[in-house]
Amino acid sequence: MDDKIFGWKEACCSTEGTRALSGDMWKSVAMSTRSVQAKRALSRFGELAWFSLAVEVNPCYGYLQVPRLGWRYESPQENVGSLMEEVVKEVHTQVDWTLDRTRRNWVLLPSRILREAHGLEDPEFSNVVHSINTRDREFCLRALADLELIIRHLQEFPIAEG
Repeated sequence: MDDKIFGWKEACCSTEGTRALSGDMWKSVAMSTRSVQAKRALSRFGELAWFSLAVEVNPCYGYLQVPRLGWRYESPQENVGSLMEEVVKEVHTQVDWTLDRTRRNWVLLPSRILREAHGLEDPEFSNVVHSINTRDREFCLRALADLELIIRHLQEFPIAEG
């Protein structure tokens, strides 16, 4: 399910494209600078057990993709979820964002995706993401800029020593 949400398997739209992105090439696409920064920022709040960030640009066709960030902490501290929500709300973004903590893996994504797809579990989720990716470049640009601000705020947010 997590692969479906984040589109790693759909990053290339053909079997040939997927084969072309095997091994080290796939790793370099998957671990962008933004991905490294996001992972580092989230790690400030606890040890990560799992992390995923959708690729920013479709490697086969070159269009921007709406960002979706997912992670799971090994043993999340009691208040880290509400703290994360506070951090996200403090950032002045161009699009609305939702932190979904209802499942094992937490997901931060533009609220528009959840509205149009009627939730993460909806079978149309991937189609909605693809439609936004291919038809609303401006939204993708705004969301990518927002994610950059959110990551920066996570990096700078004061954490109580404890």
